Amino acid sequence: MGEKNSAKNICFYFQVHQPFRLRTYRFFDIGQSHHYYDDVQNKWLCRRIADKCYLPANALILELIRKYEGKFKVAYSITGTALEQFKLYCPEVISSFQELVKTGCVELLGETYMHSLAALKSEKEFAKQVKMHGDLMEELFGVKPQVFRNTELIYSDEIGRMVRRLGFKAQCIEGAKQMLGWRSPNFIYEHRDHNGLKLLCKNYQLSDDIAFRFSQHSWAEFPLTGDKYVLWLNALENPDCVNLFMDYETFGEHQWKETGIFEFLRHLPERVFADSDFSFATPSMLVDSLEVKDTLSTVSPLSWADEERDISAWLGNDIQNDAFDQIYALEEQVKSSENEDLISVWRHLQTSDNFYYMCTKWFSDGDVHKYFNHYSSPYEAYVNYMNILSDFRLSIEAKHKD
Repeated sequence: MGEKNSAKNICFYFQVHQPFRLRTYRFFDIGQSHHYYDDVQNKWLCRRIADKCYLPANALILELIRKYEGKFKVAYSITGTALEQFKLYCPEVISSFQELVKTGCVELLGETYMHSLAALKSEKEFAKQVKMHGDLMEELFGVKPQVFRNTELIYSDEIGRMVRRLGFKAQCIEGAKQMLGWRSPNFIYEHRDHNGLKLLCKNYQLSDDIAFRFSQHSWAEFPLTGDKYVLWLNALENPDCVNLFMDYETFGEHQWKETGIFEFLRHLPERVFADSDFSFATPSMLVDSLEVKDTLSTVSPLSWADEERDISAWLGNDIQNDAFDQIYALEEQVKSSENEDLISVWRHLQTSDNFYYMCTKWFSDGDVHKYFNHYSSPYEAYVNYMNILSDFRLSIEAKHKD
């Protein structure tokens, strides 16, 4: 485990994901068209987010790494579906990530290639998608991820066992109160089995202050400045690590440039180095240098979504569960076809966003479910998905008859 790291650490981790959004697929399209994606929308959104977020944010991160001579560090997980779209629509985004990785100050995390919920349904498929993602990381960036983050930080004891069996040394998870109890998220933990899987908990209060509350004029702490944020960090009780996990689209897309979000990020390291005892570290650095505080356990899967921090955003109603069960019911039939095109489509249909669009929760955090949602209602999303699934079944049956 190495010597105890006495320093206080800030760990920034950013999720980079874009789904292949499905086109409007009507009942009368079944059996007539096997193209399911909204290519125009996907290209437009990918290009827009690249210009507003990925390219300027990557340039800023690179600027900070160089300015502070490697003392500023971050981590990313980038889904396979996002990288596929970058290749198609904005390859310069991949080049900018490659430049960041070359600095040695950026860690890339493992995850499911399709940003899927496979860990909840099929260990075999989960393992395959994790391997696909790892192979892509090696191909594009020359690195093999050592730390894992599951889709939407979904974690349970059983998922932790699967992740450990795949060879990962640590997993990023939500610092949910129903699992932590009296414990603080600001330490390293371990799987309840003492199997060697270290657990890095998101500090959701300090993460969401940036990701969600930064531009809320009704927030009592508005406006958020680097000075104020460092005061909050300094007020924490002897933390080993403060894990700030958030969507990368926070910078420029969820929080527009006009809110001052880029300037906040630009000046934060300066305030941290000048006014605190904190350093910046990657997840692997934390795992390799910090001592484990305790074990954690949760039988029910937890996530970073909504106030409940559970999986109800994706599997919280009957239509979501029906769609979810039906896509995975096709696993053996699809794989036995040995048709790579069919298998690829089946995997893209697993992307968690497809089930997220069917969410019927409209509480205080319901607006999150509307973001980039091109359906007028959850039921429209369900009908559209099931129409596609009906056509996809015909394609599978036709292939088996050949």
